[in-house]
Amino acid sequence: MVSFRSASTVALQAVTKLIEKDKVDIVTGLTFANVLMALQPKIAATDVPFVGSVAGPSPTAGAMCKPNLFITSWQSDAPAEAMAKYMDDKGVKKLATLTANFQGGKDKITGLKRFYKGEITDEIYTSLTQMDYSVEITQLGSKNPEAVFAFYPGSLGVTFVRQYQQSGQQTSIPLYTVNTIEGSNIEAMGAAINGAYVADTWTPGLNNAESKKFVAAFEKKYGRMPSAYAAFSFDAAYLLDSALRSTKGNYSDKKALNQAIASAQFKSVRGAFKFGKNNYPIQNYHVFQVTKTAKGADYKVVSEGVLKSHVDAYASQCSIK
Repeated sequence: MVSFRSASTVALQAVTKLIEKDKVDIVTGLTFANVLMALQPKIAATDVPFVGSVAGPSPTAGAMCKPNLFITSWQSDAPAEAMAKYMDDKGVKKLATLTANFQGGKDKITGLKRFYKGEITDEIYTSLTQMDYSVEITQLGSKNPEAVFAFYPGSLGVTFVRQYQQSGQQTSIPLYTVNTIEGSNIEAMGAAINGAYVADTWTPGLNNAESKKFVAAFEKKYGRMPSAYAAFSFDAAYLLDSALRSTKGNYSDKKALNQAIASAQFKSVRGAFKFGKNNYPIQNYHVFQVTKTAKGADYKVVSEGVLKSHVDAYASQCSIK
């Protein structure tokens, strides 16, 4: 296992070593969008499978798709598309948006605009290093939006959600989020999450047998609720297991292994799962309303399948046959 956080140059050096010196058979992980983008020349130069379990930047779903790059989470626009569809169906006419200023954040807003038909009163981007949002929160309130859409992953999300709750605006201007209220961050956010909305293809509130088994096993081992990122990584392991079973354990023929991954069948925690032509999932999206509990959070389903068998917006640009 190699950890390189979000440094693109370090990631490229590490993966070059894995491929050329260590001769690894599969590369997995690929958490950060900027890292995945930096690795594109290296991925294109090899047949070694790359299986990403979080990042899904738009270029890699379209013109930069590759037969050896697979994403088990989602294309970055899609959760925001699902939330936009829900808000539009709900009749939200005026919306303010806030997100960190990086590829993933820009993808979220692009996806939101693709499905949201109302007025965006403010479109605010903040630095990835910013940890105080009081000025921005005050600014958006002055435009009288009916709702706020936010995407702040990791510790950024903890700070934003707590500051938004402390501002007192959440009672009158509901908070709609994607990939922000997650896993271990919930304890740090506390009651600030109450009433917020979450859109994703999976949360612990999803009601199917595989999801329930996964949540129970994760909580037993780690003493906390799993995040969607944990679920996508869990699915990545089952994906590879399914592919290797179909090749009878043969991983030396990389092109055959890539084909096996592309057509792999396994029981996903999300229910139905298959790859589209660009090796991104075709899947359902849901909206949940969250409430803090002693065990973590309750994810109440408010719109099951708001987007069904959803194909990302860039698949048509992919040249994989």
